[in-house]
Amino acid sequence: MKIISIVGARPNFMKVAPLHRAFKQNNSIQSKIIHTGQHFDRAMSTIFFEELELPEPDYFLGVGSGTHSIITAKIMTAIEPILQSELPDLVIVVGDVTSTLACALVANRNGIPVAHVEAGLRSFDRSMPEEINRLLTDQISDLLFTTERLATDHLMKENISPDKIHFVGNCMIDSLHYYQKKTSDQSILKQFNLLPASYVIMTMHRPSNVDTLEGLQKLIRLLSVICTMRTVLLPLHPRTKDRLNHFGLLNTLTQIPNLIITEPLGYIEFITLIRYSQLILTDSGGVQEETTYLGVPCLTFRKSTERPITVDVGTNILLDDLNPEVAIHHVREILDGHIKQGQIPELWDGQAAFRIRDILLNQFG
Repeated sequence: MKIISIVGARPNFMKVAPLHRAFKQNNSIQSKIIHTGQHFDRAMSTIFFEELELPEPDYFLGVGSGTHSIITAKIMTAIEPILQSELPDLVIVVGDVTSTLACALVANRNGIPVAHVEAGLRSFDRSMPEEINRLLTDQISDLLFTTERLATDHLMKENISPDKIHFVGNCMIDSLHYYQKKTSDQSILKQFNLLPASYVIMTMHRPSNVDTLEGLQKLIRLLSVICTMRTVLLPLHPRTKDRLNHFGLLNTLTQIPNLIITEPLGYIEFITLIRYSQLILTDSGGVQEETTYLGVPCLTFRKSTERPITVDVGTNILLDDLNPEVAIHHVREILDGHIKQGQIPELWDGQAAFRIRDILLNQFG
């Protein structure tokens, strides 16, 4: 059985790594990886292959940056001849990035079965490109693997046959589980002169928060106050850095006392820093799940989340938008010890990739 897994952007690598590892343990599966190059620099891509022990991708498309339409078109035209030559038994797409939908479309149109890992997640905000990617990918997939039971409910309401849907758990949590020993090493904290449970981490990159002057001014105001209470570590996403430069605010940000600004961090470094932090502020989907698994308080600056289990069961608190006054209130509460107690969701046990492998072997023989 030949399986081709697609990676394209930073969130994909942590989900494909445990799948590839599980596939390689079975001699009846030939596992190949195509990297579209949607994220293509070392900080956003290469280091993840190294840290997650992934082999060099069998194909690298190198599509680079551009608008959603340009990237989609580049990926589709580049991957089609590869799939026609390889003729895999299955194409696996993960998550909700542009590469996910583009590769699912090409596989579907060439009669190749598609499996969507992390299916059924919904924010119900169609202004988010990721929501459109999720909806369309699920509609054309032959197998849909969900991370939580509510995602299964969403798919059923969208008239997807229950025979296609499998609740298996969370592959990204598989990576967290697998690298627990490595992320217990506190040496990265010494690099930034940090002590466990004494600092805050922030990650921000979504257009709704960083694409406008008003949003960036709110971000800077929020950081200015929090940095009077704790040291804040800010791995600066390329998009956020570009927007700060555009509005002439990068220097203002760098002048905030007690703020540590870094380039995007590698997976092991970042997870270690989350594990020992006191609080995370983010607009990332994946970070909501990682903090829930690690039991770290998380404030998410979005009007909705496609991962409601992190709010209902986990440590995540959803804030409507980047309102500094509201956010500061919540930050003070958490730093004073009033912490939301969370639990690890069902089947987030490090075995999702093996469940997927076994289902595929049963389906394809």
